[in-house]
Amino acid sequence: MSQEVQESNFKVGAYPFFKDLRKTEPVYPLSKEDGNTTWIVTQYEDVLSLLKKPSFIKDQSKLFSQQEEDETPLEVKVFQNMMLDVDPPDHRRLRKLVQPHFNPKTIRKLEPRILDIADDLINEMRKKDGPVDLIDDFAFPLPIIVISELLGVPVEDRDKFRQWSNTIVSAADNTQEDFAADINDFIHYLDILFEERQADPREDLISKLLQTREEGDLLSNDELYSMIVLLIIAGHETTVNLIGNGMLALFEHPEELDKLINDLSLTETAVEECLRYYSPVDFSTARWAEEELTLRGRTIKRGDLVLASLSSANRDEKKFDNPDEFDITRKPNSHIAFGYGIHFCLGAPLARLEGKIAFQKLLTAFPHIKLAEKRPEWRNMFLLRGLKQLLIKLNTESVTN
Repeated sequence: MSQEVQESNFKVGAYPFFKDLRKTEPVYPLSKEDGNTTWIVTQYEDVLSLLKKPSFIKDQSKLFSQQEEDETPLEVKVFQNMMLDVDPPDHRRLRKLVQPHFNPKTIRKLEPRILDIADDLINEMRKKDGPVDLIDDFAFPLPIIVISELLGVPVEDRDKFRQWSNTIVSAADNTQEDFAADINDFIHYLDILFEERQADPREDLISKLLQTREEGDLLSNDELYSMIVLLIIAGHETTVNLIGNGMLALFEHPEELDKLINDLSLTETAVEECLRYYSPVDFSTARWAEEELTLRGRTIKRGDLVLASLSSANRDEKKFDNPDEFDITRKPNSHIAFGYGIHFCLGAPLARLEGKIAFQKLLTAFPHIKLAEKRPEWRNMFLLRGLKQLLIKLNTESVTN
């Protein structure tokens, strides 16, 4: 039986809520403002349709009047120009610039370095007395070091990125002043870094993107800011949640944890089940209806905001057998934790590799690992699902690397 994770936010009861919606109101009106409705779509097939349908667009400026360009605050421009929030042909142009750096073949070349980073973090964990926070000591630093090195960001600045990342993904919980201040600090930092890389180019992604900008008009300044913000945030947030949520699911299901410890060849299917069971991203980013349409008997008007619940789709009874069961040998496993269609997560190959290495290294080093707290708490974020901390006991009966 799954251990209960309690917290005074929506995350606690989300899965039962989604299950009820799939049966009763699969296209659910969450709120209404200024004549437009925000809808949540919960069934697997409807989510797929939403994610690939061209009439659901990302660029709301096509529907609503916007501020003049020079009046738009910098912290808003960063998101308006983000690849995740633009439509073709701009999306295609931006994705083409970075796709080669994140394809599976390129990512596999990073494996030796990721293995070394994991070993270093585990060695540091061994030195600690008492419970260890798996989030702070392993799940967060592993992907942030990897993406920092890939981009060319000094590793010593990774704690700054954690603050900025938290600000961005928890925007709804921040005051407007705090949000603007953090984003502007981030942009100021990037300006300094860009100047350094222009003066002294290296074999990193930031240097290559700057070179692309110098060679033509394929990447504007605002698009460059947005690209780096997206890669830094998306390059580690999903993996932090995959590792943390996945280990929690394993702790909640000790028979599955034992199965994986005794047969690490199951790691790849275990990673996929972790992605499905506690999806790192609860909701896809916003899409707007460009035209009026009907879905499950509901009329979605032009300008309505529509949110696809990836977490709900990944527990849909019509798609998955026994969807509320955690089974690390589940096959097939057609989850959509990384989205679908043209906005499929660019960093999926990297997240999968980091997740595989993380689970194998942790369970090899600490085969007697145990949960050290009764009720881990979910972070109070709307789009993402992740833990505030995950206290664990490593146990002295561990093997060497």
